[in-house]
Amino acid sequence: MSDTATAATEAKAKKTRVGVVASNKMNKTIVVEVERRVAHPLFKKIVRKTSKFYAHDEEQKAAIGDTVVIEESRPLSKLKRWNLVEVLKH
Repeated sequence: MSDTATAATEAKAKKTRVGVVASNKMNKTIVVEVERRVAHPLFKKIVRKTSKFYAHDEEQKAAIGDTVVIEESRPLSKLKRWNLVEVLKH
């Protein structure tokens, strides 16, 4: 690999999302609901869309209802591709 390709891969930032913990029933795993507001393609009304992300929570510090920051990572399991970065609000 050339130096420019190496620098580009090192500089690429990981995606982050802010959402609310919907479930923490699994061992070291949380489900985070991320809400986004998008315009309807035809009617142009703003609608809310939610996505669920499975995130790795090593210390099991997130509780249901907490606002958290998650960051993308390599695949950790069949569904888990995110890591917990921090708990913003309990």
